[in-house]
Amino acid sequence: MLKVIEPGLLTTVQDLGRFGWYHIGMPPSGAMDNFSFRVGNLLVGNDENAAGLEITYTGPTLTVTQETVVAVTGANLLFYINDQPAPRWQAHLVTPGDRLLLGSVERGARAYLCVAGGIDVPVLLGSRSTYMLGRFGGLAGRKLQSGDELPLGLCTLSHAAMLSRHLDPALLPHPSKDIDVRVIVGMCSYRVTDESLTDFLAATWEVSTEADRIGYRLKGPTFQFKPGEQPFGAGADPSNVVDLGYPVGSIQIPGGLEAILLLNDAVTGGGYTTIGTAIKSDLDRVAQASPGSKVRFRAIDIDEALRARAQREMTLKKVRLALRLLDLVDELGQ
Repeated sequence: MLKVIEPGLLTTVQDLGRFGWYHIGMPPSGAMDNFSFRVGNLLVGNDENAAGLEITYTGPTLTVTQETVVAVTGANLLFYINDQPAPRWQAHLVTPGDRLLLGSVERGARAYLCVAGGIDVPVLLGSRSTYMLGRFGGLAGRKLQSGDELPLGLCTLSHAAMLSRHLDPALLPHPSKDIDVRVIVGMCSYRVTDESLTDFLAATWEVSTEADRIGYRLKGPTFQFKPGEQPFGAGADPSNVVDLGYPVGSIQIPGGLEAILLLNDAVTGGGYTTIGTAIKSDLDRVAQASPGSKVRFRAIDIDEALRARAQREMTLKKVRLALRLLDLVDELGQ
């Protein structure tokens, strides 16, 4: 198991998410940076959905009680094994008593610690992910605390066989303070004036300090709404609509005063105007945006969104192939 000495600022157990329950108000949760999390699991020989740790801003200090293999991906942060610096995006063998220290993030917002065999907390509604707002999943539905013990699953691969696993930097993301996010404009965008829609796409938005797994509040221009009679059940404010579902990545504009980009732990529906939805491929970059980061939105169509998704999947295929080639070289060397 992993024993928690210091928990860090916000460290939770996550997998790829809890799907199929949106209709009853259960958001998917799961790793915010989907790509980095999946690569971390591949490095340690896991299924891509195996549970690992999501680390926000400041990481934990852990000790291990059994020999295993670990990898750290995602945001740039300091990573030490027994006080010795250890490269990220690489598999490392650790033995009983070893101490893992994950320090403060230097660039980005979220890092991932993946462990061979995954973290073996109970599966609830098909996932091991933590949904803190609902106190559900993960480890008692909460972030890690000092003294916690995290059981590990069984690893079917040889630990020694994974130690050559590292990746070409060209395949890896590089967190930035300035990001472009592609959006599908729609749902309720017809409620705002053409000028407001133009301003939304032309503005440079700033991530506020209110930015977490539920959503990011963005500072930028205000919105004006087209005049008209409010439909029954929508309320008097022109930014209100009859309740509808909020996709993950949707951008709501309550009161027209700000934009809120909803993320993995957000409520699944409500009555605010949503001006568009960020595509899933770009939510990985959003996950690495810290307060003060600048965001620009670009409108695209469904076809371009699907091409972006295919491109990300192609990069993951290249990662899988690169790791398999490393394994083959290692086997031939033996």
